[in-house]
Amino acid sequence: MKREIRILGIDDSPFDKFKDKQVLVVGTVFRGGDWIDGILSTKVSVDGRNSTDKLIEMINKCKFKVQLRAIMLDGIAFGGFNVIDIEKLNKKTNIPVIVVIRRMPDFKKIEQTLNKLGKKSKFALMKKAGKPAKYNKIYFQYKGTTEERAKQILKISC
Repeated sequence: MKREIRILGIDDSPFDKFKDKQVLVVGTVFRGGDWIDGILSTKVSVDGRNSTDKLIEMINKCKFKVQLRAIMLDGIAFGGFNVIDIEKLNKKTNIPVIVVIRRMPDFKKIEQTLNKLGKKSKFALMKKAGKPAKYNKIYFQYKGTTEERAKQILKISC
């Protein structure tokens, strides 16, 4: 795999879950892990349901889209529990998606919390993303690529 592939890394910004209705989401287009080529942004609702569609819109309008070889997300939810459907994101952009997870989540605790809040569908999206795989000290989920290729992309970008 080429070392300088273009990767879009996306994360949400800090927010106050009691005051903010929306949170800024920023994407950076990197060549490998060394050069930044561009910055994208959008806003998603705090604890909402629009993160997947907002990311699809942001990416499909991006001038770098044809050059992107992977979308990397810092976690599967932005703005609290605005969970991203990574399968839909992959299908609607036609770009592999890799969710980077710093430590293994306690899925039982997350499921219990979301069930108490009446938000079972959000946990279903997390489950749909697949069981996290491990690369070095991080975990990841992926759609639109193989585990081996996802590991190669992580190696290039980390």
